[in-house]
Amino acid sequence: MHCYDVILYVRLTNEWYAKDTSKKIRAVMKARGEAGERLCTTPPYGYQKDKTDGKQWVVDETAAAVVRRIYRLCLDGYGPTQIARILQADGLLTPSAYRLQMEQTGRKVLPDEACRWNQKSVAGILSRPEYQGHTVNFKTYRQSYKTKKKCYNPADRQMVFHNTHEAIIDEDTWNRVQTLRENRRRPARLGRSNLFSGAACCADCGAKMYYCTSRNFETRQDYFVCSTSRRLGRNVCGSHFIRAVVLEQRVFAHIRLVAACIKDHEDEFRTAMGAQKESELRRQLNHKRQLADRATERIEELGQLFKHIYEDHLKGALTDARYQALSEDYEREEKELRAQLARLEKELSQQAESARQLETFIVWMKNHQDMEKLDAAALNAVVKTVLIHSPDKSGGHRQQKVDIVYNAVGIIPDSLLFEIMRR
Repeated sequence: MHCYDVILYVRLTNEWYAKDTSKKIRAVMKARGEAGERLCTTPPYGYQKDKTDGKQWVVDETAAAVVRRIYRLCLDGYGPTQIARILQADGLLTPSAYRLQMEQTGRKVLPDEACRWNQKSVAGILSRPEYQGHTVNFKTYRQSYKTKKKCYNPADRQMVFHNTHEAIIDEDTWNRVQTLRENRRRPARLGRSNLFSGAACCADCGAKMYYCTSRNFETRQDYFVCSTSRRLGRNVCGSHFIRAVVLEQRVFAHIRLVAACIKDHEDEFRTAMGAQKESELRRQLNHKRQLADRATERIEELGQLFKHIYEDHLKGALTDARYQALSEDYEREEKELRAQLARLEKELSQQAESARQLETFIVWMKNHQDMEKLDAAALNAVVKTVLIHSPDKSGGHRQQKVDIVYNAVGIIPDSLLFEIMRR
C-alpha cells in the first residue's frame, strides 16, 4: 500500500472513531436529559452543590440574596445596565469571581475586575427559569463534534422539569419580571426615562408610545407620542399625544379609585370582576378533578383491556374482524378520553390561576390604599399596559381617553367602579 494511502486510511479511521464516539456521547446525554438529570456541571449563581449529594442543588444564601435584589431592582424599574452599576458601586463580587472565591471553578479573575458587573450577566440572571426551582435541559446544542460553537434551542425543544430544587424567586415575581423585560423601558437620548416608557401603547395601532423630552423642556412638558405616527406619518395613524405628567396623574388617580372601591366593597368588586364565591369555585374545581381522575382510571383500564384482547387474538380466541373492531373502539375511546383529560387539566389550571391572580391583585390594592406617589414598583405590580386613545375635540374641548389594563382583571371602567360604590 502506498504511503499516501496509509495516511489517508489512518485519517479516515480517526474521523470515523471520533464521529462514532460523539454519537454515543450524544445518545447518553440525551437519555440523561430526558430522564430529568441535570446536564450542566456548574449550578447557576445563587446555588451550590449539596455536599452530601453532588447531583443536588441547595441555595447559597449569600449569592441568593444578590439574585433576589436584582429581581427587586428590575421590578423597581431599573434595567440590566443600571442594576450592574448599582452592584458594582456596592462592591459585590461578580458570579465568576464569587465562584472563584468559593473554590467552585478554576478560572482566574483579575482583582480589579472582581466587582465589574456587566449587563449581560444581569440579563442572564433575570431570564433563568432555574431560579423558580426548575431544571431546564437541552437549552443549547452543537451542530457537529467538529465545532465548539453553541447554538440555542427554541423553547419548544427544551425540556423543563418542575420543582426539582428549592426556589429563590417565586413564580409570580419571575413572570412579572419577564413581562417587564419584554416591554423594556429605554431612556431617551438625554438619558432621561419615564415610568410609562414601554408600558404606554397606542389604542388604535397597538404600537409603543415614544417618550419625548428635550434639554429645554421642563418636567411638565415631556410627552408621549405614537411611534407609528412619528415614523410613518399621521395618515397611517392619527396624532396620539399626551403629556407625561397628565398620564401619570390619571393613572395614579384611577389606581386610588380602584383601591378605595376594594376597601369598602371588596365582595361586590370580586363579583363584578366575574369571580365566583369561594364555595362555588371549590365545588367546580372538585367536580372537574373528579372527572379528570375518572378519565385517568379509564385510560389505564383501556390499556389493560387492549392487552387482553391482543393476547386472546394471538391464542385464536378472537377473530381478526372482531379484534379489529374492538381495538378501533378502544383506541377511539382512549383518544377522546385523553382529549377530555387535557381540556380538564387546562381548565383547572386556568381557573385556579385566574382566582389566584385576582386575589393577589385585591390583596395588593388593600395593602397600598394609602399610597401617596406612583413609582415604578407600584406600576409594574398592578398595571400590564396603558392604552392611549386619540384626542376628541368635537365638543370644543380636547378630551382624551386612557384605558388602564390591569394584571389579572384587565380594563376596569370608571362607570363600573361608581356603580359598585353606589350599591
